Amino acid sequence: MLSYQHLFHAGNLADVQKHALLAVMLDYLTQKDKPLTYIETHAGRGLYDLGSEEALKTGEAEAGIAIAESWFPAQHPYRNRLNEIRASYGPLAYPGSPMIAALSLRDQDTLHLAELHPQEHQHLRHALNPWSAHIYQKDGFDLALAITPPTPRRGLMLIDPSYEVKADYDAIPKHIANINRKWNVGIIALWYPLLTGGPHGPMLKALAAQFPEALRSEVRFPPAREGHRMEGSGMFIVNAPYGLADEAAKIEAQFKAL
Repeated sequence: MLSYQHLFHAGNLADVQKHALLAVMLDYLTQKDKPLTYIETHAGRGLYDLGSEEALKTGEAEAGIAIAESWFPAQHPYRNRLNEIRASYGPLAYPGSPMIAALSLRDQDTLHLAELHPQEHQHLRHALNPWSAHIYQKDGFDLALAITPPTPRRGLMLIDPSYEVKADYDAIPKHIANINRKWNVGIIALWYPLLTGGPHGPMLKALAAQFPEALRSEVRFPPAREGHRMEGSGMFIVNAPYGLADEAAKIEAQFKAL
């Protein structure tokens, strides 16, 4: 299934949690003068217009980043990426995770992005054109297994599927176990939605059994609209960088105050 387009949801509260933690992890990794690899399995288009008809239709950004930006201090890595994108593309531009990575990485670092959706793939190529990114129109899990362990071996992988395919919940623990087996030093960050009915439950149980020391951070927020099933989001991070648990706790506290 290839119907999902994130433009309708860009800048929502799930993005805030995911992108803030991603920006912090990349900031931590780039503090050392050692090259790194960033891999993303479900990249989307990379750059979003929050003034578009699609974004305005759902109003998720208005109830998301428009409220949550004030949670982050002026020099927070996430706030820095937002400011850089707006300076280049206008006040209603919003960076997806590939753009956050591209802005965070250095010349010696390597960027691998997979996006299977044809339209999103073309947008991604256009958005990332100024950077030397390796962009693939292929299944992200196939890519992840094909290029791990990467060169450089130090690095981070973000797994952020749409969960349109319900089998993803069953398959993801196996994918992550296989990737970790090949790349045991890599940071593997999985985003997942918290939906009514809890379809993520068995997946998280399997992941926790495999990776008992992983960081799990979840936040709750009101449904975007009546009948919307998402009531929160989570991040499960294998080999989480030092200090990330403290940052996750700060973000969780902000969500609790909503």
